[in-house]
Amino acid sequence: MVKEECKALLDALNKVTACYRHMVLTIGGTSDSQNLREELKKTRQKAQELAVANRNKLTTVLKDKTVSKEDKAEFERLWVIFSTCLEILEIDMRRALELGHEFPLNVPKKHLIQTGMSGGTSGVAARAMSVQNMKYEAEHNIDVVDLKDLENEINQVGEMMYEMEMKVNVPQWTVEAKQDPGAELKSTISVGASSIGMISVEENKSFCDISKVLAGIIFTAVLLIAIVLAVCVVKLS
Repeated sequence: MVKEECKALLDALNKVTACYRHMVLTIGGTSDSQNLREELKKTRQKAQELAVANRNKLTTVLKDKTVSKEDKAEFERLWVIFSTCLEILEIDMRRALELGHEFPLNVPKKHLIQTGMSGGTSGVAARAMSVQNMKYEAEHNIDVVDLKDLENEINQVGEMMYEMEMKVNVPQWTVEAKQDPGAELKSTISVGASSIGMISVEENKSFCDISKVLAGIIFTAVLLIAIVLAVCVVKLS
């Protein structure tokens, strides 16, 4: 039961962190707006709430001496994934802070980056917050006011990561993965795509075979011509 709760919390944190990264990449672009800045604030706060819940659950379990060796190995694996996810969140928060300083919304002379991306990010934010529609309540100067809060929250995440290392010592190199790198990506490939890939491979193989046959024919023809010319030269001499 506890294991399933930890996995559910971690899955939720992964989803919110991924959504946050997606939105951070639009700061300063043509999709940037006051709504985006509010979405970023709500999403990162949601991620921090999930991070605290993850930390509390996993810390309690990993300190429990009655946990079996097999279960402990699984919780340590979840702990490593959680730590990595938290590091990614901190990196993206720092990126958001830097881009926020570089691209304030209410400075008319500051041009936005033409990233080629268009459209709003409300759908991504709603997915992260697990709501149907986002509600916007922030002031018009959120792009400036929120930067100080963001800076403080970055420090809080850094302190959380430090406390985690002090409370639970799980070296990442001691934890074994349960699947090969990229296995989760391979598993998402449809059967149809796989069959197309097989067909393309077979086509490539047949193309290579035909090329070899043609090369052999050309080589044989050139060899025969050379022999005929050599015979003619001998007879004429």
